[in-house]
Amino acid sequence: MACLPDFHFDNTFARDMEGFYTPSQPASAPAPHLLFLNQALAAELGLDVSALMGVDGADGAGGADGAALFAGNALPAGAEPLAQAYAGHQFGGFSPQLGDGRALLLGEVIDRQGQRRDIAFKGSGRTAYSRGGDGRASVGPMLREVLIGEAMHALGIPSTRALAVAATGEQVQREQPLPGAVLTRVAASHIRVGTFQFFSARNDLDRLRRLADYTIARHDPALSASPQPYLALLQAVAERQAALIAQWMNVGFIHGVMNTDNMTLSGETIDYGPCAFMEACDPTTVFSSIDRQGRYAYGNQPQIARWNLARLAEALLPLLSADADEAVTQATEVIDAFPEHYRRHLLRGQRSKLGLQRDDLADAALVDDWLSLLQVERVDFTLAWLHLADAAEGEAPLLRGLFSDARNLDAWLTRWQARCASEDGDAAEAASAGAQRARRMRSVNPRVIPRNHRVEEALQAASQQGDIGPFNRLLDALRRPYDKAEELAGYAEPAPAAVTAGYRTFCGT
Repeated sequence: MACLPDFHFDNTFARDMEGFYTPSQPASAPAPHLLFLNQALAAELGLDVSALMGVDGADGAGGADGAALFAGNALPAGAEPLAQAYAGHQFGGFSPQLGDGRALLLGEVIDRQGQRRDIAFKGSGRTAYSRGGDGRASVGPMLREVLIGEAMHALGIPSTRALAVAATGEQVQREQPLPGAVLTRVAASHIRVGTFQFFSARNDLDRLRRLADYTIARHDPALSASPQPYLALLQAVAERQAALIAQWMNVGFIHGVMNTDNMTLSGETIDYGPCAFMEACDPTTVFSSIDRQGRYAYGNQPQIARWNLARLAEALLPLLSADADEAVTQATEVIDAFPEHYRRHLLRGQRSKLGLQRDDLADAALVDDWLSLLQVERVDFTLAWLHLADAAEGEAPLLRGLFSDARNLDAWLTRWQARCASEDGDAAEAASAGAQRARRMRSVNPRVIPRNHRVEEALQAASQQGDIGPFNRLLDALRRPYDKAEELAGYAEPAPAAVTAGYRTFCGT
């Protein structure tokens, strides 16, 4: 086997955080084959892409050396694989010990922008935290992580990203045997709300403080000079989550499993299990097969984010103040401020989606009424925003065609056009202003999202027929969400309503 590329690991978590993890080794794969290699991300990380591709990587996936590496058969120099410990509230119930049951942190690299990034496996076999599970993953869910993560990245939404997916050459047993796979995931870090909960539940104040100090040093180093660094950390995390959830809501993304072990301190979206994008506008939309009560429905996500942050605040209380009442008061102020921060980020994004550039006190009501129109008629969320850009140029037939009764739409359009005119100056400027507005709107309202039927088509072809072609074509489309190219038209079309109504996603464990 050729020499593996050098990752230049600098593993601060392994070096500085003993007691926060259990060393472990990935299971070997009998016949690894590299299904996907994110060449652009590899280059961003400073990796030797040609070495990862290998001589038999002409298909764009990669060669034997890359397959062995990303399946866990041959680790690069400096890797220190470990399973991280964490707890978590899952669907509201607290589990004091979860941890990486099928994941391993290999190490950390400094990318070309000087940012520290985790490199981790998912589906690499049993660990000390597997709790009876096999620690494996199958091809379909791992390729889903690629598709959704790359879509989110292309939409400008903070996200963990897939570096590679390697098929293992063996079957994993779920409801039926499925081809196994290992995902290699890149993240700003894997520190979660649940990581803090793990040590809080054990009343381990020393390790709780070490974790908070490490998190500040890694994600918010300027806060170390704050007179109250741990309170400042809570505020920073809340602000990041407010911005993140607002971005989710503005593209119709439904995470599906917003447990506290799936909320990162870095503010990145993590764990693309039973996730999906809403098609017909409906706040009660749930696609996850395991969310039987609708806890993590689309419209509940902001409240769940606040609830999760409250759990982080509880874990941090001993660090905030020696006076318990004072600590609760400080934490409560942060949690109570979250809805306003969220609404600020949400409305900022909505103004852009409406083509507006200046603030107006009436904008919140304008956008709320727009969303109510979409909800009443269950209009396709993505197409409605997209065709509103056409209306900015005076072309509304496609938008009107989404509604069975356009009278309420017309009344709203009159209000929106008046609001737009307030920014456009005199009549001579209005025509060019409409075209400019439409261009701005098309730059933030995607044409292509991971339509659920397209995702399933791609995953089924890869998993059941071994055909990676539909996956590659869909991935290319998702990386160009605002592109109007003719070859992408089919990826912008919604599924028939009957298909969407019965659609369910699964966590893949």
